[in-house]
Amino acid sequence: MQDAPAFTAVLFGLRGCLVQAANGTPLPAPGALDSLASLRSRQVPCIWLDELSNAQGKRWAGVLPEWLPGHPVNGNPWPAPNACWQALMSLHSQRLDGCVLVSGEPRLLQSGLNAGLWTVGLAACGQASAQWQALSRQEQERARGKATLALYGLGVHSVIDHLEALDACLADIAQRRHKGEKP
Repeated sequence: MQDAPAFTAVLFGLRGCLVQAANGTPLPAPGALDSLASLRSRQVPCIWLDELSNAQGKRWAGVLPEWLPGHPVNGNPWPAPNACWQALMSLHSQRLDGCVLVSGEPRLLQSGLNAGLWTVGLAACGQASAQWQALSRQEQERARGKATLALYGLGVHSVIDHLEALDACLADIAQRRHKGEKP
């Protein structure tokens, strides 16, 4: 059996995906640092996107590794595909094949779909927030289920609860690509 094709690039939403706020302080999301380290060890280029000013983006991204570039969205707002394409151009990506966008933000995910990328939706964004922590376990499960259905309804290719499940999700997408599936 031939190896699954390598990924060209992984784009991440910044807020709510790689970084969450706890009491107004940005913190790496659960699994974010491990996912980034895993992708870097496999030499998969990564970048974050967000609709923030440069200063705000730097503040939020300050809890992430210095090697990780960012792309604040200037110009056409999401769900236009431009931000995804511009981020890929800044990574010097030479093809769309094998590019993945990971986010819990529906407008950014729609942007990724419009750009022709594989998309992974995060169903349990904001787990570190006080609002999420105030929910009962049953209410959290209901919110996760509702978010999962909404993300699949949007057309995303895969849905995971959090970044700790990203490696397994990317392995699944690699197998789908190996079988010839396209985004």
